[in-house]
Amino acid sequence: MGILRFERAGKQYSTDGQTVTALRDISLEVETGRFVAVAGRSGCGKSTLLNLAAAMDFPTAGRVILDGVPTWPLDDFALTRLRRGKIGFVFQSFQLLAALSAVENVELPLMLAGENDCRRRAVESLRRVDMDGYENRMPFQLSGGQMQRVAIARALVHRPRLLVADEPTGNLDSATGDHILALLRRLVDEHSVTILMATHSLEAAAAADTIVRMRDGQIEQIQEGR
Repeated sequence: MGILRFERAGKQYSTDGQTVTALRDISLEVETGRFVAVAGRSGCGKSTLLNLAAAMDFPTAGRVILDGVPTWPLDDFALTRLRRGKIGFVFQSFQLLAALSAVENVELPLMLAGENDCRRRAVESLRRVDMDGYENRMPFQLSGGQMQRVAIARALVHRPRLLVADEPTGNLDSATGDHILALLRRLVDEHSVTILMATHSLEAAAAADTIVRMRDGQIEQIQEGR
């Protein structure tokens, strides 16, 4: 069953009086418990597609449906609830708060949402990404790979239906990037996490179940990975 569906979705922007087409006629379904990589050169539309998937932006044509809910008619309150309850975000730049420890970074989304038992859940999430024992480390005391693991733990702490990862290995050396990809693969295989990842690297994309190759705002090819 699909957790995410694009139905002939397109996206246009107006810049300095000109219309720029970022995406056109995107039809794609992401099944629950699958790892899908969106691959292509810079400017091909990967990040725009991820923004539509995460309800951070909306199509100007067609529809995007997340867990059975069309995203475009929702008001700000409903969108916040949708993102908070169903989507986890992982970024290339980690985006950890420097003044907070690893466990404090992970528990922060739960605290902002008024959840209970935040510390225990944050510790459990760190354990899932092999960062137990690092709970009290500050970001400056962690390597790039360790910071990305903390960022993944933060994205997973509220048990989202979909993990959206934008170039999660882009700031890492190849060996560390391989470890992060192996972790994402394990989250899918062992915990049934659904992942939609953008990458410019076909080597990174090969870790996924499905590779969506994009070019000039369109899907060029969909192929099986691994």
